[in-house]
Amino acid sequence: MSVEETSQLDVDIDYDLSGEDDYIEPQQARLFVARLDPWSVMKTAFVISIGLAIVTVVAMVLLWGVLAALGVYSSVNDTIESVAGASSSGFNVEEIFGFGRVVGGALVLAAVNVVLVTVLATLFAFMYNLTVPFTRGFEVTLSEE
Repeated sequence: MSVEETSQLDVDIDYDLSGEDDYIEPQQARLFVARLDPWSVMKTAFVISIGLAIVTVVAMVLLWGVLAALGVYSSVNDTIESVAGASSSGFNVEEIFGFGRVVGGALVLAAVNVVLVTVLATLFAFMYNLTVPFTRGFEVTLSEE
């Protein structure tokens, strides 16, 4: 291979890296969502509501722990005792808002939330499918950038 052949190869290769001449505008597509599959909506809503249920229980446990560490429950007991006198000594906020009751209440609230969110999202999908012939659905613009 000689030097002349190498220089001939370099001439044939295009080294223009600016890309100004080759610019292509991004493609866009306007689509209408014409149908929601109720089964897919139900599965998605169930998974999302399970995640929200976990967040709810953890948040309630953390909130109870912070309030207990700050001494809010004993402070409320002292305030009630000073306002109502000795007759309120049978009332104890710490018993009403015990850790077991708070976690149990959070679990019940989370379970109700899972059922309601799943059912309501599925009903929404059915109602959306009924209204699409009148409203054409909603528009989604997809673009490649």
